[in-house]
Amino acid sequence: MKIGILTGGGDVPGLNPAIKAAVYRSIDAGHEVIGIRKGWAGLLHHNIDDPESFNKNFMPLTKTNTRTIDRTGGTVLHTSRTNPGKVRPKDMPDFLAKEYANKEIDKHIDFTPYILKVLEHLKIDVLITIGGDDTLSYAVHLHKQGFPIVAIPKTMDNDVFGTDYCIGFSTAVTRSVDFIDALRTPAGSHERIAVVELFGRYSGETSLISAYLAAVDRAIISEVDFDIDKLCKFLDDDKKSNPSNYAIMTISEGAKMVGGDMIITGEPDAYGHKKLGGIGYIVSQEIQKRTRHLTIYQPLAYLMRSGAPDALDRMVATSYGFLAADLVNAKQFGKMVALQDGKYTTVSVDIITQGKKRVDVRELYDAENYRPRIRHFLNKPMFLY
Repeated sequence: MKIGILTGGGDVPGLNPAIKAAVYRSIDAGHEVIGIRKGWAGLLHHNIDDPESFNKNFMPLTKTNTRTIDRTGGTVLHTSRTNPGKVRPKDMPDFLAKEYANKEIDKHIDFTPYILKVLEHLKIDVLITIGGDDTLSYAVHLHKQGFPIVAIPKTMDNDVFGTDYCIGFSTAVTRSVDFIDALRTPAGSHERIAVVELFGRYSGETSLISAYLAAVDRAIISEVDFDIDKLCKFLDDDKKSNPSNYAIMTISEGAKMVGGDMIITGEPDAYGHKKLGGIGYIVSQEIQKRTRHLTIYQPLAYLMRSGAPDALDRMVATSYGFLAADLVNAKQFGKMVALQDGKYTTVSVDIITQGKKRVDVRELYDAENYRPRIRHFLNKPMFLY
């Protein structure tokens, strides 16, 4: 078979080990592997009539050119947030836009027929798609069109439905804990309240687990709206009770004050999401206003997804890559590799769109005091998801 591999959405540490494992296993089974550059954009922007277009959008994957990629973060295939099912006129490739020059377009165009045409032209038999909810939702769409798909879940937020673990989560938490620990130096030296803003649109798991491991004073998560007056009172008390006279908190970028909204800016992306970020700054300003304490506002942002994967993400990514290739070899299409109850398994790829994965607030969070609180540990998985 000829296998296509793509990575879409935000990059995370662990993508390259997954790619390498899938390539090695597939080649050992006698298959040919082609990498699709920039996620779904590689297929959308490939001009079948332009021979030079191939090198811009694809790269053959071999044991030689993937031998060392597992040592680095990011994705050797590069990535994008392209959604071929909903392409805005301004995002259309020029060679496709000509066809619609004199046509009235509502909001977007579904280029799925063209994607299928490209896949057929390239003689790709099956796709291994690595991504989060958005990238994999389009994989589900292709699966429903009858194209063979195998999916691998990745996202720092760890919020793909159907799996307990997504590639990138452990490294994001590791990075966050390291930076929080380092931030104690200036927070303590200047006797301030530090507000650390972490990625997490709808799921606050990175804020929760990072706060739990770094033993911060308070943690705000996306799932629970917070009272700014109460939070400021807590932090004021935390600072005064600390012999070093400082306090530190984490907050998910998707968190909301009671009665408030997410802090979003810019135009929606191809999946309808606007840029998040800034709630930590607003909170730090409110803390200064209400408590008279100076603050440090530190968004970790892309630092959470930078650099090489940690050992756990290498382990999971490599295992996911091997498992995905095994599914292809066995022609078990329409599946997503997953971890459930600490064991590798597979689920129907359709499950991605059938629910939302969120923090179990009752089991893992003290919503009254804004702190991690694990009600019981017996039979809990290692990462407390």
